[in-house]
Amino acid sequence: MRLTRKRLCSFLIALYCLFSLYAAYHVFFGRRRRAPAASLRALRKGAVPSRERRGHREQSTLRSEEWNPWEADEKSEQQHRLKSSLQILNKSTKGKTDLHVQIWGKAAIGLYLWEHIFEGLLEPTDVTAQWREGNSVVGRTHYSFITGPAVVPGYFSVDVNNVVLILNGREKAKVFYATKWLLYAQNLVQTQKLQHLAVVLLGNEHCNNEWINQFLKRNGGFVELLFIVYDSPWINDMDIFQWPLGVATYRNFPVVEASWSMVYNERPYLCNFLGTVYENSSRQALMNILKQNGNDKLCWVSSRERWQPQETNESLKNYQDALLQSDLTLCPAGVNTECYRIYEACSCGSIPVVEDVMTAGSCGNTSAHHSAPLQLLKSMNAPFIFIKNWKELPAILEKEKTVTAIGTLFKGTLLLGFLMILDISTKK
Repeated sequence: MRLTRKRLCSFLIALYCLFSLYAAYHVFFGRRRRAPAASLRALRKGAVPSRERRGHREQSTLRSEEWNPWEADEKSEQQHRLKSSLQILNKSTKGKTDLHVQIWGKAAIGLYLWEHIFEGLLEPTDVTAQWREGNSVVGRTHYSFITGPAVVPGYFSVDVNNVVLILNGREKAKVFYATKWLLYAQNLVQTQKLQHLAVVLLGNEHCNNEWINQFLKRNGGFVELLFIVYDSPWINDMDIFQWPLGVATYRNFPVVEASWSMVYNERPYLCNFLGTVYENSSRQALMNILKQNGNDKLCWVSSRERWQPQETNESLKNYQDALLQSDLTLCPAGVNTECYRIYEACSCGSIPVVEDVMTAGSCGNTSAHHSAPLQLLKSMNAPFIFIKNWKELPAILEKEKTVTAIGTLFKGTLLLGFLMILDISTKK
């Protein structure tokens, strides 16, 4: 009986120990196992979606790798749309202008500015039209140009803040008319309808331009910049600049398209002079020198005793042909050293031979330049031939006879290059 009790107690103690061990195991190790189990279940729950997503990607990849017969067209269309969008963006950017300038052309040199320098067009094309206008964009500046007899002060709208007024101040009658325009512009400035005004002036050939002094801003006026033709002593390259005379647009001298044929093609005449010969002038001396040694037979020479303000169609064609077919164009001084012939010869690829002498009047050197006359051309290193006396001409012609084809090509290239530089400089 005691043995049975003893065995029973041992069994209970063993059972208690086992229970204690189980309880201890459950307390210390049971939660740690459940946490990984929960994580594992979570992973198992997420395993199917993961496989689904991976399978979806694999299917997408597979589908993308399948051949698409419209793929090239789709890519081309996308590129076209992108290109079109960029073009629209570029156009919208290029179309923006920072400055609007209106040019009022009330002198013939205005056509030289617009048609020969800006290479702008005018509507209508009829040169006798009462009103002509044009538009041009240079860089980020928009220019509009109006000209003609119908352009009268107060009879057209002014919708810009910046104006360039082109005037003729060569004679008293022209000065009276130009003054009216300046008084009209002054009223616009005073009423704040206009902010900035520049004037391009065909000045007096003797440089007697005192009448415009009162309108200059430096003297209490409103004209901020003055561009003046001929060697005025006022020129300082700060607010008064020299402007080239240009070609005779009032005689309908056309725009000549520069081409390499002007340089390459051989010209049949050594030189040319078509113009008026006045008594006791250097032009008369020029004609006498040309007759010496038979040089007049090598040159296209046609003289007249009286000046004609307008050319006939025949005389204009003969003059242009002479310029285009001669290596040199003889440019004797007139009332002023600077003459239209210089620029007309240059535009036709014929080298001007310029009589480099001062004429009567107030023209001369300035504080900025000391090489008058023709200081603008000289400052730009114009590839012209400058002579002080026509007695130098025979030696020049003899030298020109010996110039090789390469030398002629080089001279012509320099001349066309200078013409381009002159246009760019005046456009700026």
